[in-house]
Amino acid sequence: MSGDDGSLTGGRRRRSPALSSPLDNDDLLSDILLRLPPSPSSLPRASLVCKRWRGLVSDRVFLRRFRARHRRGAPLLGFFTQVPRDVSFTPTLEPPDRLPRGRFSLELGGGRCRILGCRHGLVLILSRADPRLLVWDPVTGDRTRVAVPPEFGDGGSAVVQHGAVLRAAGDVLGGEDHPIPFLVTLVGCDEEFTRAFACVYSSETGVWGDLISTACLSMIPMHIPSTLVGSSLYWLLGRNPSGILEFDLDRQCLAVIGVPLNIGSYNHLRHWVVPAEGGGLSFLCLSGYSAQLWTRKTDCDGVTGWVLGRTIELDKILPLNMNPEEEFPPLIFGFTEEGNVSFLATNVGVFMVQLESAQFKKPFQLSILDVYHPFASVYTAGNSILNNADVTA
Repeated sequence: MSGDDGSLTGGRRRRSPALSSPLDNDDLLSDILLRLPPSPSSLPRASLVCKRWRGLVSDRVFLRRFRARHRRGAPLLGFFTQVPRDVSFTPTLEPPDRLPRGRFSLELGGGRCRILGCRHGLVLILSRADPRLLVWDPVTGDRTRVAVPPEFGDGGSAVVQHGAVLRAAGDVLGGEDHPIPFLVTLVGCDEEFTRAFACVYSSETGVWGDLISTACLSMIPMHIPSTLVGSSLYWLLGRNPSGILEFDLDRQCLAVIGVPLNIGSYNHLRHWVVPAEGGGLSFLCLSGYSAQLWTRKTDCDGVTGWVLGRTIELDKILPLNMNPEEEFPPLIFGFTEEGNVSFLATNVGVFMVQLESAQFKKPFQLSILDVYHPFASVYTAGNSILNNADVTA
């Protein structure tokens, strides 16, 4: 039986082309798949649905769009540490998102290299032998070598002490011919420790900008990576922190900020510059089993200073071994801006702790006594992650 409009035939409703599923349209389906979470297992699982889905999620244009969409909210895949002649990667995610320990590796080729930090899926390494910088994308394998500007070389006015790397802002797609641009900031001081210097390299122009300086009476420790808060980079100064070096990328200016008073004796594994909850600048200070979070605020008279925000008793939120014979007050071994997560080394291992929420992950064993460089990125390497889901660290 069929009606005048042809809507029924043989007792069944005929499917009108106008009522086709949106999933039948490749463009619409791609837009939907772009909204999958950026976990390493997301695209491999989608590729198992059918041949059509596998073709869409493996397309190079789609993968560039997927990485661009999620790169500001990329998951923390693990962290890098430095061993004598190369870089070691330790995964931190749970299966099926856990990457094999040997997924990322890089031989430094000498003992005069140093990891300066990780950010936005890039690793910055300084080679003092040349001197030069290496910007490495572990996921794609891309490597860009950047010569240190002459102002920081032999006969220049500055001595290299640290640096930072970051991607350009916005959803830049990039590609094989047009990679996503990045910036490298190099900081240092003169030999008399009277002035601090900074210089910025742009991958878009391929040149270093002008040398910027400010009065500064301390050096920058090589072990502590920078912290990015808003459009400014921050480094702790000296062994007895006379302050924090701030480099405003937008205004291209350097300044020295004082640290909170009465923080006790300085230890580079007990103090860290961190983003404040809700924006702004905070200072993390460990004293015994207590963690203090100071926040920089401006009062009604326009005076800016530090205010103690929260004090967290770490022995009350972490399952620590409080045996006096094995006392080991927590130390800060690393920090990631993605989620404001601190890596705290204790007598039972290293915890990843989000101090504002008091949430933490079960500890892993401390294998290397060095600063950890957390690495967050969008991992899109086919279905190999599912094949390695049972790999453990």
